[in-house]
Amino acid sequence: MFPIRKQLSGAEKRKKKQKEEALIQSQVGSLNKYFTNSQKAEQTEVAEQLNQDDTDNKLNDQKHSELNELQNEDQKQYGNDKVEVNMPENNSDEDTNQEIVFPLNVDDPGNWDKMQNIRDFLVERGPRKDDDILFPLDNTGRHFNPSHYKRQLPNGEKSDKRWLVYSISMDKIFCFCCKLFKTQRTTMKLGHLADEGYKDWKNISRCLSLHETSKDHIDCMTSWIELERRLRKKKTIDENIQVAINKEREHWKQVLKRIIAVVQRIAKNNLPLRGDNEKLYVENNGIFLQLIEMIAEFNPIMEEHLRRVQERQIHYTYLGPKIQNELIQMLAAEVRSSIVAKIKHAKYFTVILDCTPNASHEEQMPLVIRCVDDSENAIVVEEFWIGFLKVNETSGLGLFTELKNILNNLELDIDNIRGQGYDNGSNMKGKHKGVQIKPLSQIRWESHVDSVKPIKDQTSKIRDALIDLANISDDSKIKSEAEGLTSFELENFEFVFGMVIWYKLLYEINIVSKFLQAENMDIDIAIRQLKGLISSLQEFRESGFDQALIEAEHIASEMGIEPIFREKRIIRRKRQFDEINSEEVTQSPKESFRVNYFLFIIDQALSSLQTRFEQFQKYEETFGFLFSLERLKYIDDDSLLHSCVNLQESLTHDGHSDVDGSDLYLELKLLRHSLPRESKRAIDVLNYLKKMDSCYPNAYIAYRILLTIPVTVASAERSFSKLKLIKTYLRSTMSQERLNGLAMLSIEKKVVEKVDYANLINTFASKTAR
Repeated sequence: MFPIRKQLSGAEKRKKKQKEEALIQSQVGSLNKYFTNSQKAEQTEVAEQLNQDDTDNKLNDQKHSELNELQNEDQKQYGNDKVEVNMPENNSDEDTNQEIVFPLNVDDPGNWDKMQNIRDFLVERGPRKDDDILFPLDNTGRHFNPSHYKRQLPNGEKSDKRWLVYSISMDKIFCFCCKLFKTQRTTMKLGHLADEGYKDWKNISRCLSLHETSKDHIDCMTSWIELERRLRKKKTIDENIQVAINKEREHWKQVLKRIIAVVQRIAKNNLPLRGDNEKLYVENNGIFLQLIEMIAEFNPIMEEHLRRVQERQIHYTYLGPKIQNELIQMLAAEVRSSIVAKIKHAKYFTVILDCTPNASHEEQMPLVIRCVDDSENAIVVEEFWIGFLKVNETSGLGLFTELKNILNNLELDIDNIRGQGYDNGSNMKGKHKGVQIKPLSQIRWESHVDSVKPIKDQTSKIRDALIDLANISDDSKIKSEAEGLTSFELENFEFVFGMVIWYKLLYEINIVSKFLQAENMDIDIAIRQLKGLISSLQEFRESGFDQALIEAEHIASEMGIEPIFREKRIIRRKRQFDEINSEEVTQSPKESFRVNYFLFIIDQALSSLQTRFEQFQKYEETFGFLFSLERLKYIDDDSLLHSCVNLQESLTHDGHSDVDGSDLYLELKLLRHSLPRESKRAIDVLNYLKKMDSCYPNAYIAYRILLTIPVTVASAERSFSKLKLIKTYLRSTMSQERLNGLAMLSIEKKVVEKVDYANLINTFASKTAR
């Protein structure tokens, strides 16, 4: 019989050494990855410790075994899993048209299987519930009822089922503790509530009653409460690792704050993030990396982060192109959520649309939503930019489909639209095949007064410059064009006279145009301004010709031009033998110019104004009695009652009206005598109604709808300038998601400054630290 060996053989020692080296090597270079796997081991130990009474040595051996196995799994799978805010990222180039992975809702249990190492974070955060969700119906017409969140006790009291959570993405319910603390042995016993979710709404009461009294559920509850207590006291099984995790989490929170600030600042100023190279401390590596490098020179946290990157101590740097896209999407999604929340709170809104091609020759349709924001102390009329919609079909039906889809995605009720503003394209405003949902207001101003003014004021100097150019140029084409412009345009009195007429016309239009482009412009003031403009143009039609002629003659005198109208040769048509011989009226050159030029363009302008703003007249007929305090005070009772009933009919849809005409009449009779004198405008009246706290409910609704009506599409047109700055010729391959993200951060600057990213950063940092 051979003696028992007290020492390991050489082969066994080599195998043991190889295992130890493999374990050490697997942990080199990624502190956060080490925390990830140790945390998994910790979670397994918590469950095993609460259910079994194993020895410390067995737990220690199991921890090292699982750690080694999880290290190998993470090397293969870590980069492919979706996480809550964004994925860990290699510092490698990415195609700009890649599919963007949008953030997952960490409070939705349907997303937990897509995330790694989320249990400790969720236990610290606790289960979240939203009772205001519109739960969808199933095939039998049933849906989840929030009353199941409470348990009826025998004595009539109700206790909160804290463990019950609902998944919006899956329309199913889950058990919070069983989903997180189930083991392989208890998964089958716990059923769907701990695994794939439960949605048999017919038998839900019986299922919940059986589940909450089961031993396995109570064991999971015990594990949950125990871990929650340990995390609250910072006393987990491995306290040292937990302290290191918290320290690392705080480090990543500070790093992310700086990275997000850089991305936000660059996007705010419409600058490109990337350069020719995506490496640190090299030439032409882009504005993003250069700002990171500059911050590291003065900030120890960012300096430490870049040191880790350069020494390859961390595998995921969060400085690569993909992480930029995800941060942009994260910030834009938070801003958009804040905007949508305000719109939903306001309830009534209007849509403003326009179209323009971008640098890639793709049709882009910006969507702007106007609403009355009464969430703050003072009511404000806001116009929020929502996004650029990539339009593949530019017909009225195609544009309407795009609008309907985006409103559905934002969960905005299309029945709450109370007005629409478009440009004057036939495919946008057509009554039969356009984008219309309800009566709209379509306004688009284009004023070229800034183009006419320099020529008018410097006609003489421009002519002298063209003459000098014709004398010194050796290019026959340039010389010919300069001589032609001088002789046939600038030295033509009719050209000078026409320029004066156009300047006077466009100057008056420009004043009103600029005034109407304000976001808080009220429709009653807009109507007043337009009426004044039409009256001014009608007056200019009658007496403006002689006034413009005097000014044109003065300019011609300074230039040495004879102020005469060129007489055109009269073409006489040969009469047939059976035509009646009638004398033709012959006009002088001056009268011909007045009739065929001056009156023609003035009449065209008046016709365009009256056509484009005819919808305002309909709104005045409907809302006119609410426009001002003076009009409301002096209207007689019969007219007031008729106006209230007419407003009720105008706001009726599918048999339901926003206001009751009779109640509105009684409220306005009392309101017009109690309004303070300083309440001159509709917004002042609305602020007073808010202070009265629901004393005038119908009047409050009527004034909110009145102020929701758009005046112009200037907000949509202003976004075109951002589109040209962001998606330039050199950035023409930019994806639609990145374009919308950057545009949101650039256009909605005020909202961006107010958004609190603390929760997003905490979630992101928690994932990174593990």
